[in-house]
Amino acid sequence: MSKTRIGEPFMSAHEYGRNLPKFSVNLLARDVHKSVAFYRDVLGATVRYSDGDFAAFSLLDIDFMMHADHAYDHHPLYGYLQAARERGVGAELRFLGVDPDQVEERARRAGAIVVQPSKDFAHGWREVTLLDPDGYIWTVGVPIDPIP
Repeated sequence: MSKTRIGEPFMSAHEYGRNLPKFSVNLLARDVHKSVAFYRDVLGATVRYSDGDFAAFSLLDIDFMMHADHAYDHHPLYGYLQAARERGVGAELRFLGVDPDQVEERARRAGAIVVQPSKDFAHGWREVTLLDPDGYIWTVGVPIDPIP
């Protein structure tokens, strides 16, 4: 694993890994710094830690992480990462409890791609769907009353 970090991370990899829940999300990004701006400024996630190799986020008390592609340069997945044009197609990451209208407004100001503008849906959410800088699909929304 190649690292660009100078100095020590916010906690050891062992400590962080041992404290993860039974299910966690790790996104692989071409440029961690660019992605951190999206997650912080558009989705409203808290950045717990970030450097050029790794970032740890929290949104609605749910933690998730990101590694730079170069951190996987000795992993069998690395070739797939280099060949991939878009990431995440076919997997939608969803957060219930995040105001979609505010997220859409921030996304448009930031120049992010809005796939589906904020809209009420029969499944009980008002939601917006976006792409992050690597093409990961994010849908955030709030519960709504049933649509007649």
